[in-house]
Amino acid sequence: MRTRPGWVEPEVWFRVVHLAQDGLNCAPMAAYREQRVEIALGPKGAFDNGNIGALTRRLAADRVIRATPLHRGNPKSSKVAKTPRVVELLRKAIEWQVLLESGEIVNQADIARQEGITRARVTQVMGMLRLAPDIQEKILTSPHSPHRRPVTERMLRPIGAIADHRDQLREFNKNLM
Repeated sequence: MRTRPGWVEPEVWFRVVHLAQDGLNCAPMAAYREQRVEIALGPKGAFDNGNIGALTRRLAADRVIRATPLHRGNPKSSKVAKTPRVVELLRKAIEWQVLLESGEIVNQADIARQEGITRARVTQVMGMLRLAPDIQEKILTSPHSPHRRPVTERMLRPIGAIADHRDQLREFNKNLM
């Protein structure tokens, strides 16, 4: 898995300890099953230093113990609106442009190395800056609507190739809005 420079993947370590215990003083069959789930958050040695949270439950021996909860109702009903990818990419292009203009980053190859992507991909994303300022503003401020056709980077590439901003805006409004 590729990560961004300076980002650290969170570590979550867990173990499940399943104990089948006899509830009737050493009877041949256990009267209940006990399941203990231990969860440690942090580095690999979290279990060694006692940084453990635990959950224990008992069920009758003839019951099935489920590890996953049952879904009730519509699981997609609480879905939070996600920022469209084209908005994230345009924001990233603007951020990169600021870094280039300030001299913090020398060229697009440095951006590619820092982001872990190819130089060609950096060029594609930076190409969104050729869009007319009005189009960029519409992309950044328009609310995402399920009823409207989503704007994608691929749809914007031919519009960005048009030299005149008025023609870009006309094409954008004709095809995408």
